[in-house]
Amino acid sequence: MRKQRGIRKTKEYYFDYSLVFIVLFLLGFGLIMVYSASSYEASVSEKLHYDAAYYLKKQASATVLGLIAMLVVSRIPYHFWERFAIPAYIVSVILILLVLTPLGYEANGARRWLRLGVSVQPAEIAKLAMILFLASFICRLGKGIRSTRGFMTVLCVPLPICALVWFITENMSSAIIIFGIAFLMLFVASPDYKRFVIIALVGVAVVFLAIFLFKQLEGSELLGVRGARVLAWMDPEAYASGKGFQTLQALYAIGSGGIFGKGLGQSMQKLGFLPETQNDMIFSIVCEELGLFGGIAIILMFLLLIWRFMIIANNASDLFGALLVVGVLGHIAIQAILNIAVVTNTIPNTGISLPFISYGGSSIMFLLIEIGLVLSVARGIRIKE
Repeated sequence: MRKQRGIRKTKEYYFDYSLVFIVLFLLGFGLIMVYSASSYEASVSEKLHYDAAYYLKKQASATVLGLIAMLVVSRIPYHFWERFAIPAYIVSVILILLVLTPLGYEANGARRWLRLGVSVQPAEIAKLAMILFLASFICRLGKGIRSTRGFMTVLCVPLPICALVWFITENMSSAIIIFGIAFLMLFVASPDYKRFVIIALVGVAVVFLAIFLFKQLEGSELLGVRGARVLAWMDPEAYASGKGFQTLQALYAIGSGGIFGKGLGQSMQKLGFLPETQNDMIFSIVCEELGLFGGIAIILMFLLLIWRFMIIANNASDLFGALLVVGVLGHIAIQAILNIAVVTNTIPNTGISLPFISYGGSSIMFLLIEIGLVLSVARGIRIKE
């Protein structure tokens, strides 16, 4: 009898082509929609030299640079970045404070950017820094996270950054995202879910209390901008000429699109009716031009992206890698959910972009760097044959 040959087991690096395809699809679709949503405004703007492709060119440049950064980061072992966790946290604080200096500048009524040779939004750096710092901190804490002291310490880590982003740059949506990233990473790392139920109940109670107080202050000078947005969310038609204007125009765009839309480039709301069409409100233009079908298709692509993140996190070679992926998952998922919720008036208007699709160089750059981190973690997965 012939001797049966043994099956030799070899190990190969894992590369998630599905993740790369989804990201490239969202980027390509985003460039198309940025041009479609912004071409009219840019073509009639003297400031932009009547260049219909102005926003497209800037977005395409940022996308190319982001893809190069993604490829570089994906080739570097992710544990290399662990040594930069604390410096990244400190640098993000410094950059936010620099917004108050002459390096900071105002755009679209908000002072959130820095001129550092290129335009940079510190809040985007803070999101990445928080993911890196918390992944390292939770790993170092180990089983100590099970104690009340350890749990509360991790929960308090993002609060200084959140406070700085909120009060200095007046960017409440980014502050919510940063805290949401930390909350999700803590949820994955902590085995005690009772604490999260209590926190969630307290959070819901605070929200309802805030809504009640804003309602009582209606018409008062104490209401403030945030309060006015909450009241406009509850009854946008009553504030149609003020805080409810953008929301109503977005809803008109979504409603007029129907099932299959008016056709790519055929939006009416982008012709000066809906503010920030290429930024926060780009999802409404997607729905107007491509209909409910296009809107659902984009949501499905984000769900597929989150599913790939979960696959990589579940198979990561260690806790640090898994937490990095969970942090990126939390960032993209929370931001996408909040943007779509704002556009559909499910929550009050907070001014937040749609990942990979909305116009914004800083956002695209740092999102692609985060994808590079995820791909680096994926490369650490070994396949046996």
